[in-house]
Amino acid sequence: MPLAGKGMLLTSMDIDPAHEADFNRWYDREHLEERVAIEGFIEARRYVSEEGSLPKYLSLYSTETFEVLDSPAYRKALANQTEWSKANIARFENMVRSVARITISRGTGRGAWLSLFRLRPSRGKADELRAQLQDALDPEGLDGIISMHLLESDPRLSRPLTANASASDEGASDWFWLIDHIDANPPKFLAPRLNKCGPLMTVVATGSYRLLWDIAKADIS
Repeated sequence: MPLAGKGMLLTSMDIDPAHEADFNRWYDREHLEERVAIEGFIEARRYVSEEGSLPKYLSLYSTETFEVLDSPAYRKALANQTEWSKANIARFENMVRSVARITISRGTGRGAWLSLFRLRPSRGKADELRAQLQDALDPEGLDGIISMHLLESDPRLSRPLTANASASDEGASDWFWLIDHIDANPPKFLAPRLNKCGPLMTVVATGSYRLLWDIAKADIS
């Protein structure tokens, strides 16, 4: 299983260009390391979008278990944000925040590029879709594809942190299909696999991201 742990926090957002330099400085000098230091967190990765309908910036935080993402240690961190964090979080635009279970992870390793599909299972079709994706996420024989993963959001915990977050979010139960690959070209195999799953889901948004950097617990121990 290429993804460490069983839980993942996915966050994605846009930022006004006027604040972008401070936003990137905050992420690179404080935020990622601060989050990975929390008990139960394993690693974090940070990406920037090259194309697609998802927000420009994406971060992935892996945890030992899904329960870490509702643990006292994590809730304490959320309740005690630094002043730098508060300033930048208030500037987030179009934020996506998924607290998710890693239910499928196939392949070995990760790529310099990540393609992401935000999926919405059809009503009553979640189990059937998950079974279909077990095969669809197999990277064997696909040149340039390193690994693929399925994240299933928890609707109770998947809420944006911004002040204008909706109390009721239709997308709080969405799934995310992640594809680690080696270059900027979108994976060509996707169309037939997506079409095969078509009756079971809606593709809400897509994105192609380039890895900026990552950090693991061992880097800060």
